[in-house]
Amino acid sequence: MTQPSILYGLFLAVLFIVYWLLPNQKPDRSRLSQSLRLWLILLASLFFYASLPTAEYIPLLLILIAMNFFIGKALAAPLDWRIPNEAWPYAQIDWAKRKTQVLGLGITLNVLLLLGFKYISPGLSGLGFERLATGPVAALAMPLGLSFFIFECIAYLVDVYRGSPACESWLEFAAYKLFFPKLISGPITRFHSFSNQLKGLSFPSLNRNVEGLWLIASGAVKKLIIADNIGQLVDISAESLPRAGSGDIWLLVFAYGLQLYFDFSGYVDVARGSALLLGFNLPQNFNFPYFATSIADFWRRWHMTLGEWLRNYLYFPLGGSRRGLIRTCVNLMVVMLIAGVWHGDRWGFVVWGAIHGFALIVHRLNGTLCDRVTPLQTFWQSRPGIVLAWAITQFTIFFSWIFFRLPNLNDASLAIQRLFGHRADIQFAQKVYLDSTGLSRSQLLILLISLVASMGIAYGVQQELKLQISWPIKVLLLPLCCFFAWVLAPDMASPFIYFDF
Repeated sequence: MTQPSILYGLFLAVLFIVYWLLPNQKPDRSRLSQSLRLWLILLASLFFYASLPTAEYIPLLLILIAMNFFIGKALAAPLDWRIPNEAWPYAQIDWAKRKTQVLGLGITLNVLLLLGFKYISPGLSGLGFERLATGPVAALAMPLGLSFFIFECIAYLVDVYRGSPACESWLEFAAYKLFFPKLISGPITRFHSFSNQLKGLSFPSLNRNVEGLWLIASGAVKKLIIADNIGQLVDISAESLPRAGSGDIWLLVFAYGLQLYFDFSGYVDVARGSALLLGFNLPQNFNFPYFATSIADFWRRWHMTLGEWLRNYLYFPLGGSRRGLIRTCVNLMVVMLIAGVWHGDRWGFVVWGAIHGFALIVHRLNGTLCDRVTPLQTFWQSRPGIVLAWAITQFTIFFSWIFFRLPNLNDASLAIQRLFGHRADIQFAQKVYLDSTGLSRSQLLILLISLVASMGIAYGVQQELKLQISWPIKVLLLPLCCFFAWVLAPDMASPFIYFDF
C-alpha cells in the first residue's frame, strides 16, 4: 500500500470513519477515549507498515520504541529527595553525569543501528567481500523509514535530557513513533508537539477536513502527474548518460531538481493531509525552496524539519556560531558532511554535502564582510543584487543535484566533464526524447520552464499577496485533481525517492 493510491484512500476512509465514531473526550471518559484512539492509530500504523516490502522489521521497530521509551524515562528520573543536605551537591553532579552517560548510550545505540543497516552490506562489498555482501547480509535491507525513525528518537532523547517531560505511556509513545502518515519519509515530528495535540483532539471542522483532502489531492498531482512523468525522462537520460550532450545533461539536472522537489513535497502533502483528517497538524516541510536567494534561506525552505533537526541537534551542540568565525565555518561543514553521509553510502552524497557546506561558509563570510563594507551590503539588498544572489544560489543547488542523482563519482565526473561543448550521440534525442515522451528537447524545456513559472505565480500569490484558495473552490477542484492524477499518471508509479534515505 503506497501513498497516494486507491488502496491507501480506502484505508484512510475506513480509518477516518472508525476513528471519529469512537466516544468523544468527555471529562468522565477522556482517558478511555484517548486510549482507544491511540490503540487504533497504533494498529492502523502496524497494518500500514505490514503492507510494505520491509514488513518483517515490525518487531525491530517495536523493540526500538521500547528501548527509547525506557531510556527517556531514565533520563527524566529525579534525584532521591531523601538524600541528606550535605550530600546534595555531590548527588547533583553524579546525577548530571549519569544523565549524560544515559543520553550518550541512547544516541550511540540508535546511530549504530542506523549505520549498521545503511552501510554494512555496501561496506562489505566495497572492501572486497562481495560474496558475503550478496549473501545473507544482503537480505538485511534497511527498513523503510528507519532514518526518520532514528532521527525522531534522538530528538526525543535530547529534548528529555534538556528538560522536557518524558512520556509516561508506552502506548502514546508507540502511536507517535509509528504514526503512519509520517512513518516512512517524515516530516520529522517532535514527540511533545504530537502529545500536546493528542490532549485536545476533536472532530475537525469542515474547513480543516477540506484542507486535509486538498493536501492529499494536490500531493497526488505533484507525485503522480508531475514527479513520476519527469522521473521517466530523468531515468532514461541518466541511463543513456554516455551518449548525452551538454544540453542534455543540463536538462537532466534541471528536470531532476524539479522531480525531487515535487516527489518529496507531494509525499509530505499526502502525509500532512492524512494527519489533518485525524486531528493532527504535522509540520510543513517545504516553502518554495527554489525561490531562495541564499543557501541558508534554501535550508530554511527545503526539507525544513531536517534542517531544524540539523540545527538543534548537531549545529548548536557543536557550538553553533558562538565560538568565533572559524569554528562556525568548521561546524557548518561538519553538519553538511554528516547530512551527506546520512543520505547514502556513496561518495557522491559526501560531495553533495561538501558543496552545501562550502556554500554555507561562503554565505557566512559574505555576511561578515557585508557588516563591515556598507556598499556591498547595499548591493545585495538592491534588485540586481537579489537577482544575482538567487541565480548563484540556484546554480549551486542544481549543480549539487548532479552528485545526488549520480552518487557514483565516475558517473558524476562524466556528467561534469560534458557540461560544456559536448555534442550528443545522434541517437540520443530519438531514444530519450521522441521515443519516450514524443517531444523534442526544446519542447520539454519549455514545459519545465512553464512549470517553474506556475510555481512563481503560486509563490507570488501566497507569499507576496497573502492569498489562499477558499475551501469551496478546493471542494470543486478535488474531484478534478483526483481524476487527472488517475488518468495522467504513468502506468507504473515510481516509489518515492526519499524511501531510499
